[in-house]
Amino acid sequence: MSDEEGHPRRWAILVALCAALLVIVIDNTVLHVAVPAIGDAFDASTDQLQAVIDAYVVVFAGLLITAGVLSDRYGRRRALVAGLLVFGAASALAAAAPSVWWLIAMRALMGVGAALVMPATLAVLVVVFPEQERPRAFAVWSAVASVGMAAGPLLGGALVDMWSWAGVFLINIPVVAVALFGVVRLVPETRAPDRRGLDPFGTVLVTAGMTGLVWALIEAPAYGYTAPAVLGGAAVALMALIGFGVRQRRSAAPMVDLRLYRDRRFSGASFAVAVMTIATGSTLFVLSQYLQLVLGYRAFETGLAAVPLAAGVVAGSTVGGRAPARFGPRACIVAGFTVTAAGFVVLASLSEGSGYVAVSIGLALAGVGSGIAGPSATSTVLGAVPPERAGMGSALNDTHQQLGIALGVAGLGSLLATVYRGKLPDGLPDDAMSSLGATLSHARDHADGGALAGAARSAFTDAQSVTMSVGVAAALVGAAVALFALPGRATRATAPDPESEEAGQRG
Repeated sequence: MSDEEGHPRRWAILVALCAALLVIVIDNTVLHVAVPAIGDAFDASTDQLQAVIDAYVVVFAGLLITAGVLSDRYGRRRALVAGLLVFGAASALAAAAPSVWWLIAMRALMGVGAALVMPATLAVLVVVFPEQERPRAFAVWSAVASVGMAAGPLLGGALVDMWSWAGVFLINIPVVAVALFGVVRLVPETRAPDRRGLDPFGTVLVTAGMTGLVWALIEAPAYGYTAPAVLGGAAVALMALIGFGVRQRRSAAPMVDLRLYRDRRFSGASFAVAVMTIATGSTLFVLSQYLQLVLGYRAFETGLAAVPLAAGVVAGSTVGGRAPARFGPRACIVAGFTVTAAGFVVLASLSEGSGYVAVSIGLALAGVGSGIAGPSATSTVLGAVPPERAGMGSALNDTHQQLGIALGVAGLGSLLATVYRGKLPDGLPDDAMSSLGATLSHARDHADGGALAGAARSAFTDAQSVTMSVGVAAALVGAAVALFALPGRATRATAPDPESEEAGQRG
């Protein structure tokens, strides 16, 4: 297999990798519409329901770098198979959960499986596709992820309405089976040729640091940014990550090559995407509350709202996969983020009287922009990474996105809650002000419940508009970073430093 021609079965391999990706994306979006049913089934508190969602995200983000390095050493196909097996088994056990704590534990185990799968998919694509075809491959990868994002809420809403919350986990099992079959039959085994030794202490440091950082970001809105637990988690994360960075700089064969951040392609595209995901990561979560609790749609109807977003990404990806060869990745990223900003302008204008049309237009524009920008951003980041370290590079790319999502959940979640509470009528108890759902539940037992419910829906809609306005700013910042930090045309990945390679072999 030559670098110029690629693997002869690369498009069939892409299908198998997309099937593996699909199960992760479906699970990540399917749960949002099932949260109310899970709360009723286990009489779970708001904190417990948040933990059901957070356990997956925290473990997933915390293990990405370690999983990427492991895939480089032991093989990307092996990582895919192991991750899918863990994910499928944990999904089956989650569906049979006897308690909410068991469910939280299985969600964490699913995060382990997802961390093994995600960076390996992109790493294999880098190896089997020639450089000129990678934007098209990444466009297909992004489009499939978006279809899964739309299918998750739709399937989840249908299963919750017709059956129970357990269906959102059982749906993973057949998808895992199909993905496993394709990976075993089609995906070649690839690994780093030097197979450098593992650093157990460095692995512990980076895992503890990333886990603590994501946990602190996600939990800060619930417990407060000055809460001892949040400050403690942030302190542990900071010390662990500083220790990891020092260790990597002194290592002859580091797990993560920090010199990548000196490359404008890598650092510029990574920062732009991270800023963008700050806004996009929490969009569906906010809008699902708006559609169900403000407009009164059922779970399945709420799931339909993701379809325009996915369709927009698919449409945008057809452009994003081909345009970089003609206009360059920088122009595609800037144009895509600008279109996404237009979508957030529409979402920021939503009112209590808006319906599916306005939501659909806003999400479709956001999706088109992501579809145009995504392939170029991913190609730019991974193009700066030597192919033999593709697992590490893919893990860093995924980690930047997860950190952006975590920052969005923490920052925009706090902003939404703060604006919402500030616009509620005076005199409400604290527990009735924690969320729109809590306020509406309190209103049902209130003498003037109708007026209170109306005031709560109006307050949430105003808070949502403020949050989506931040999304506009984030998209424009991402476009500005891409415009000034990235080169106009793609360039080849920098070859590894020979002295570093020789040192690594001696180590």
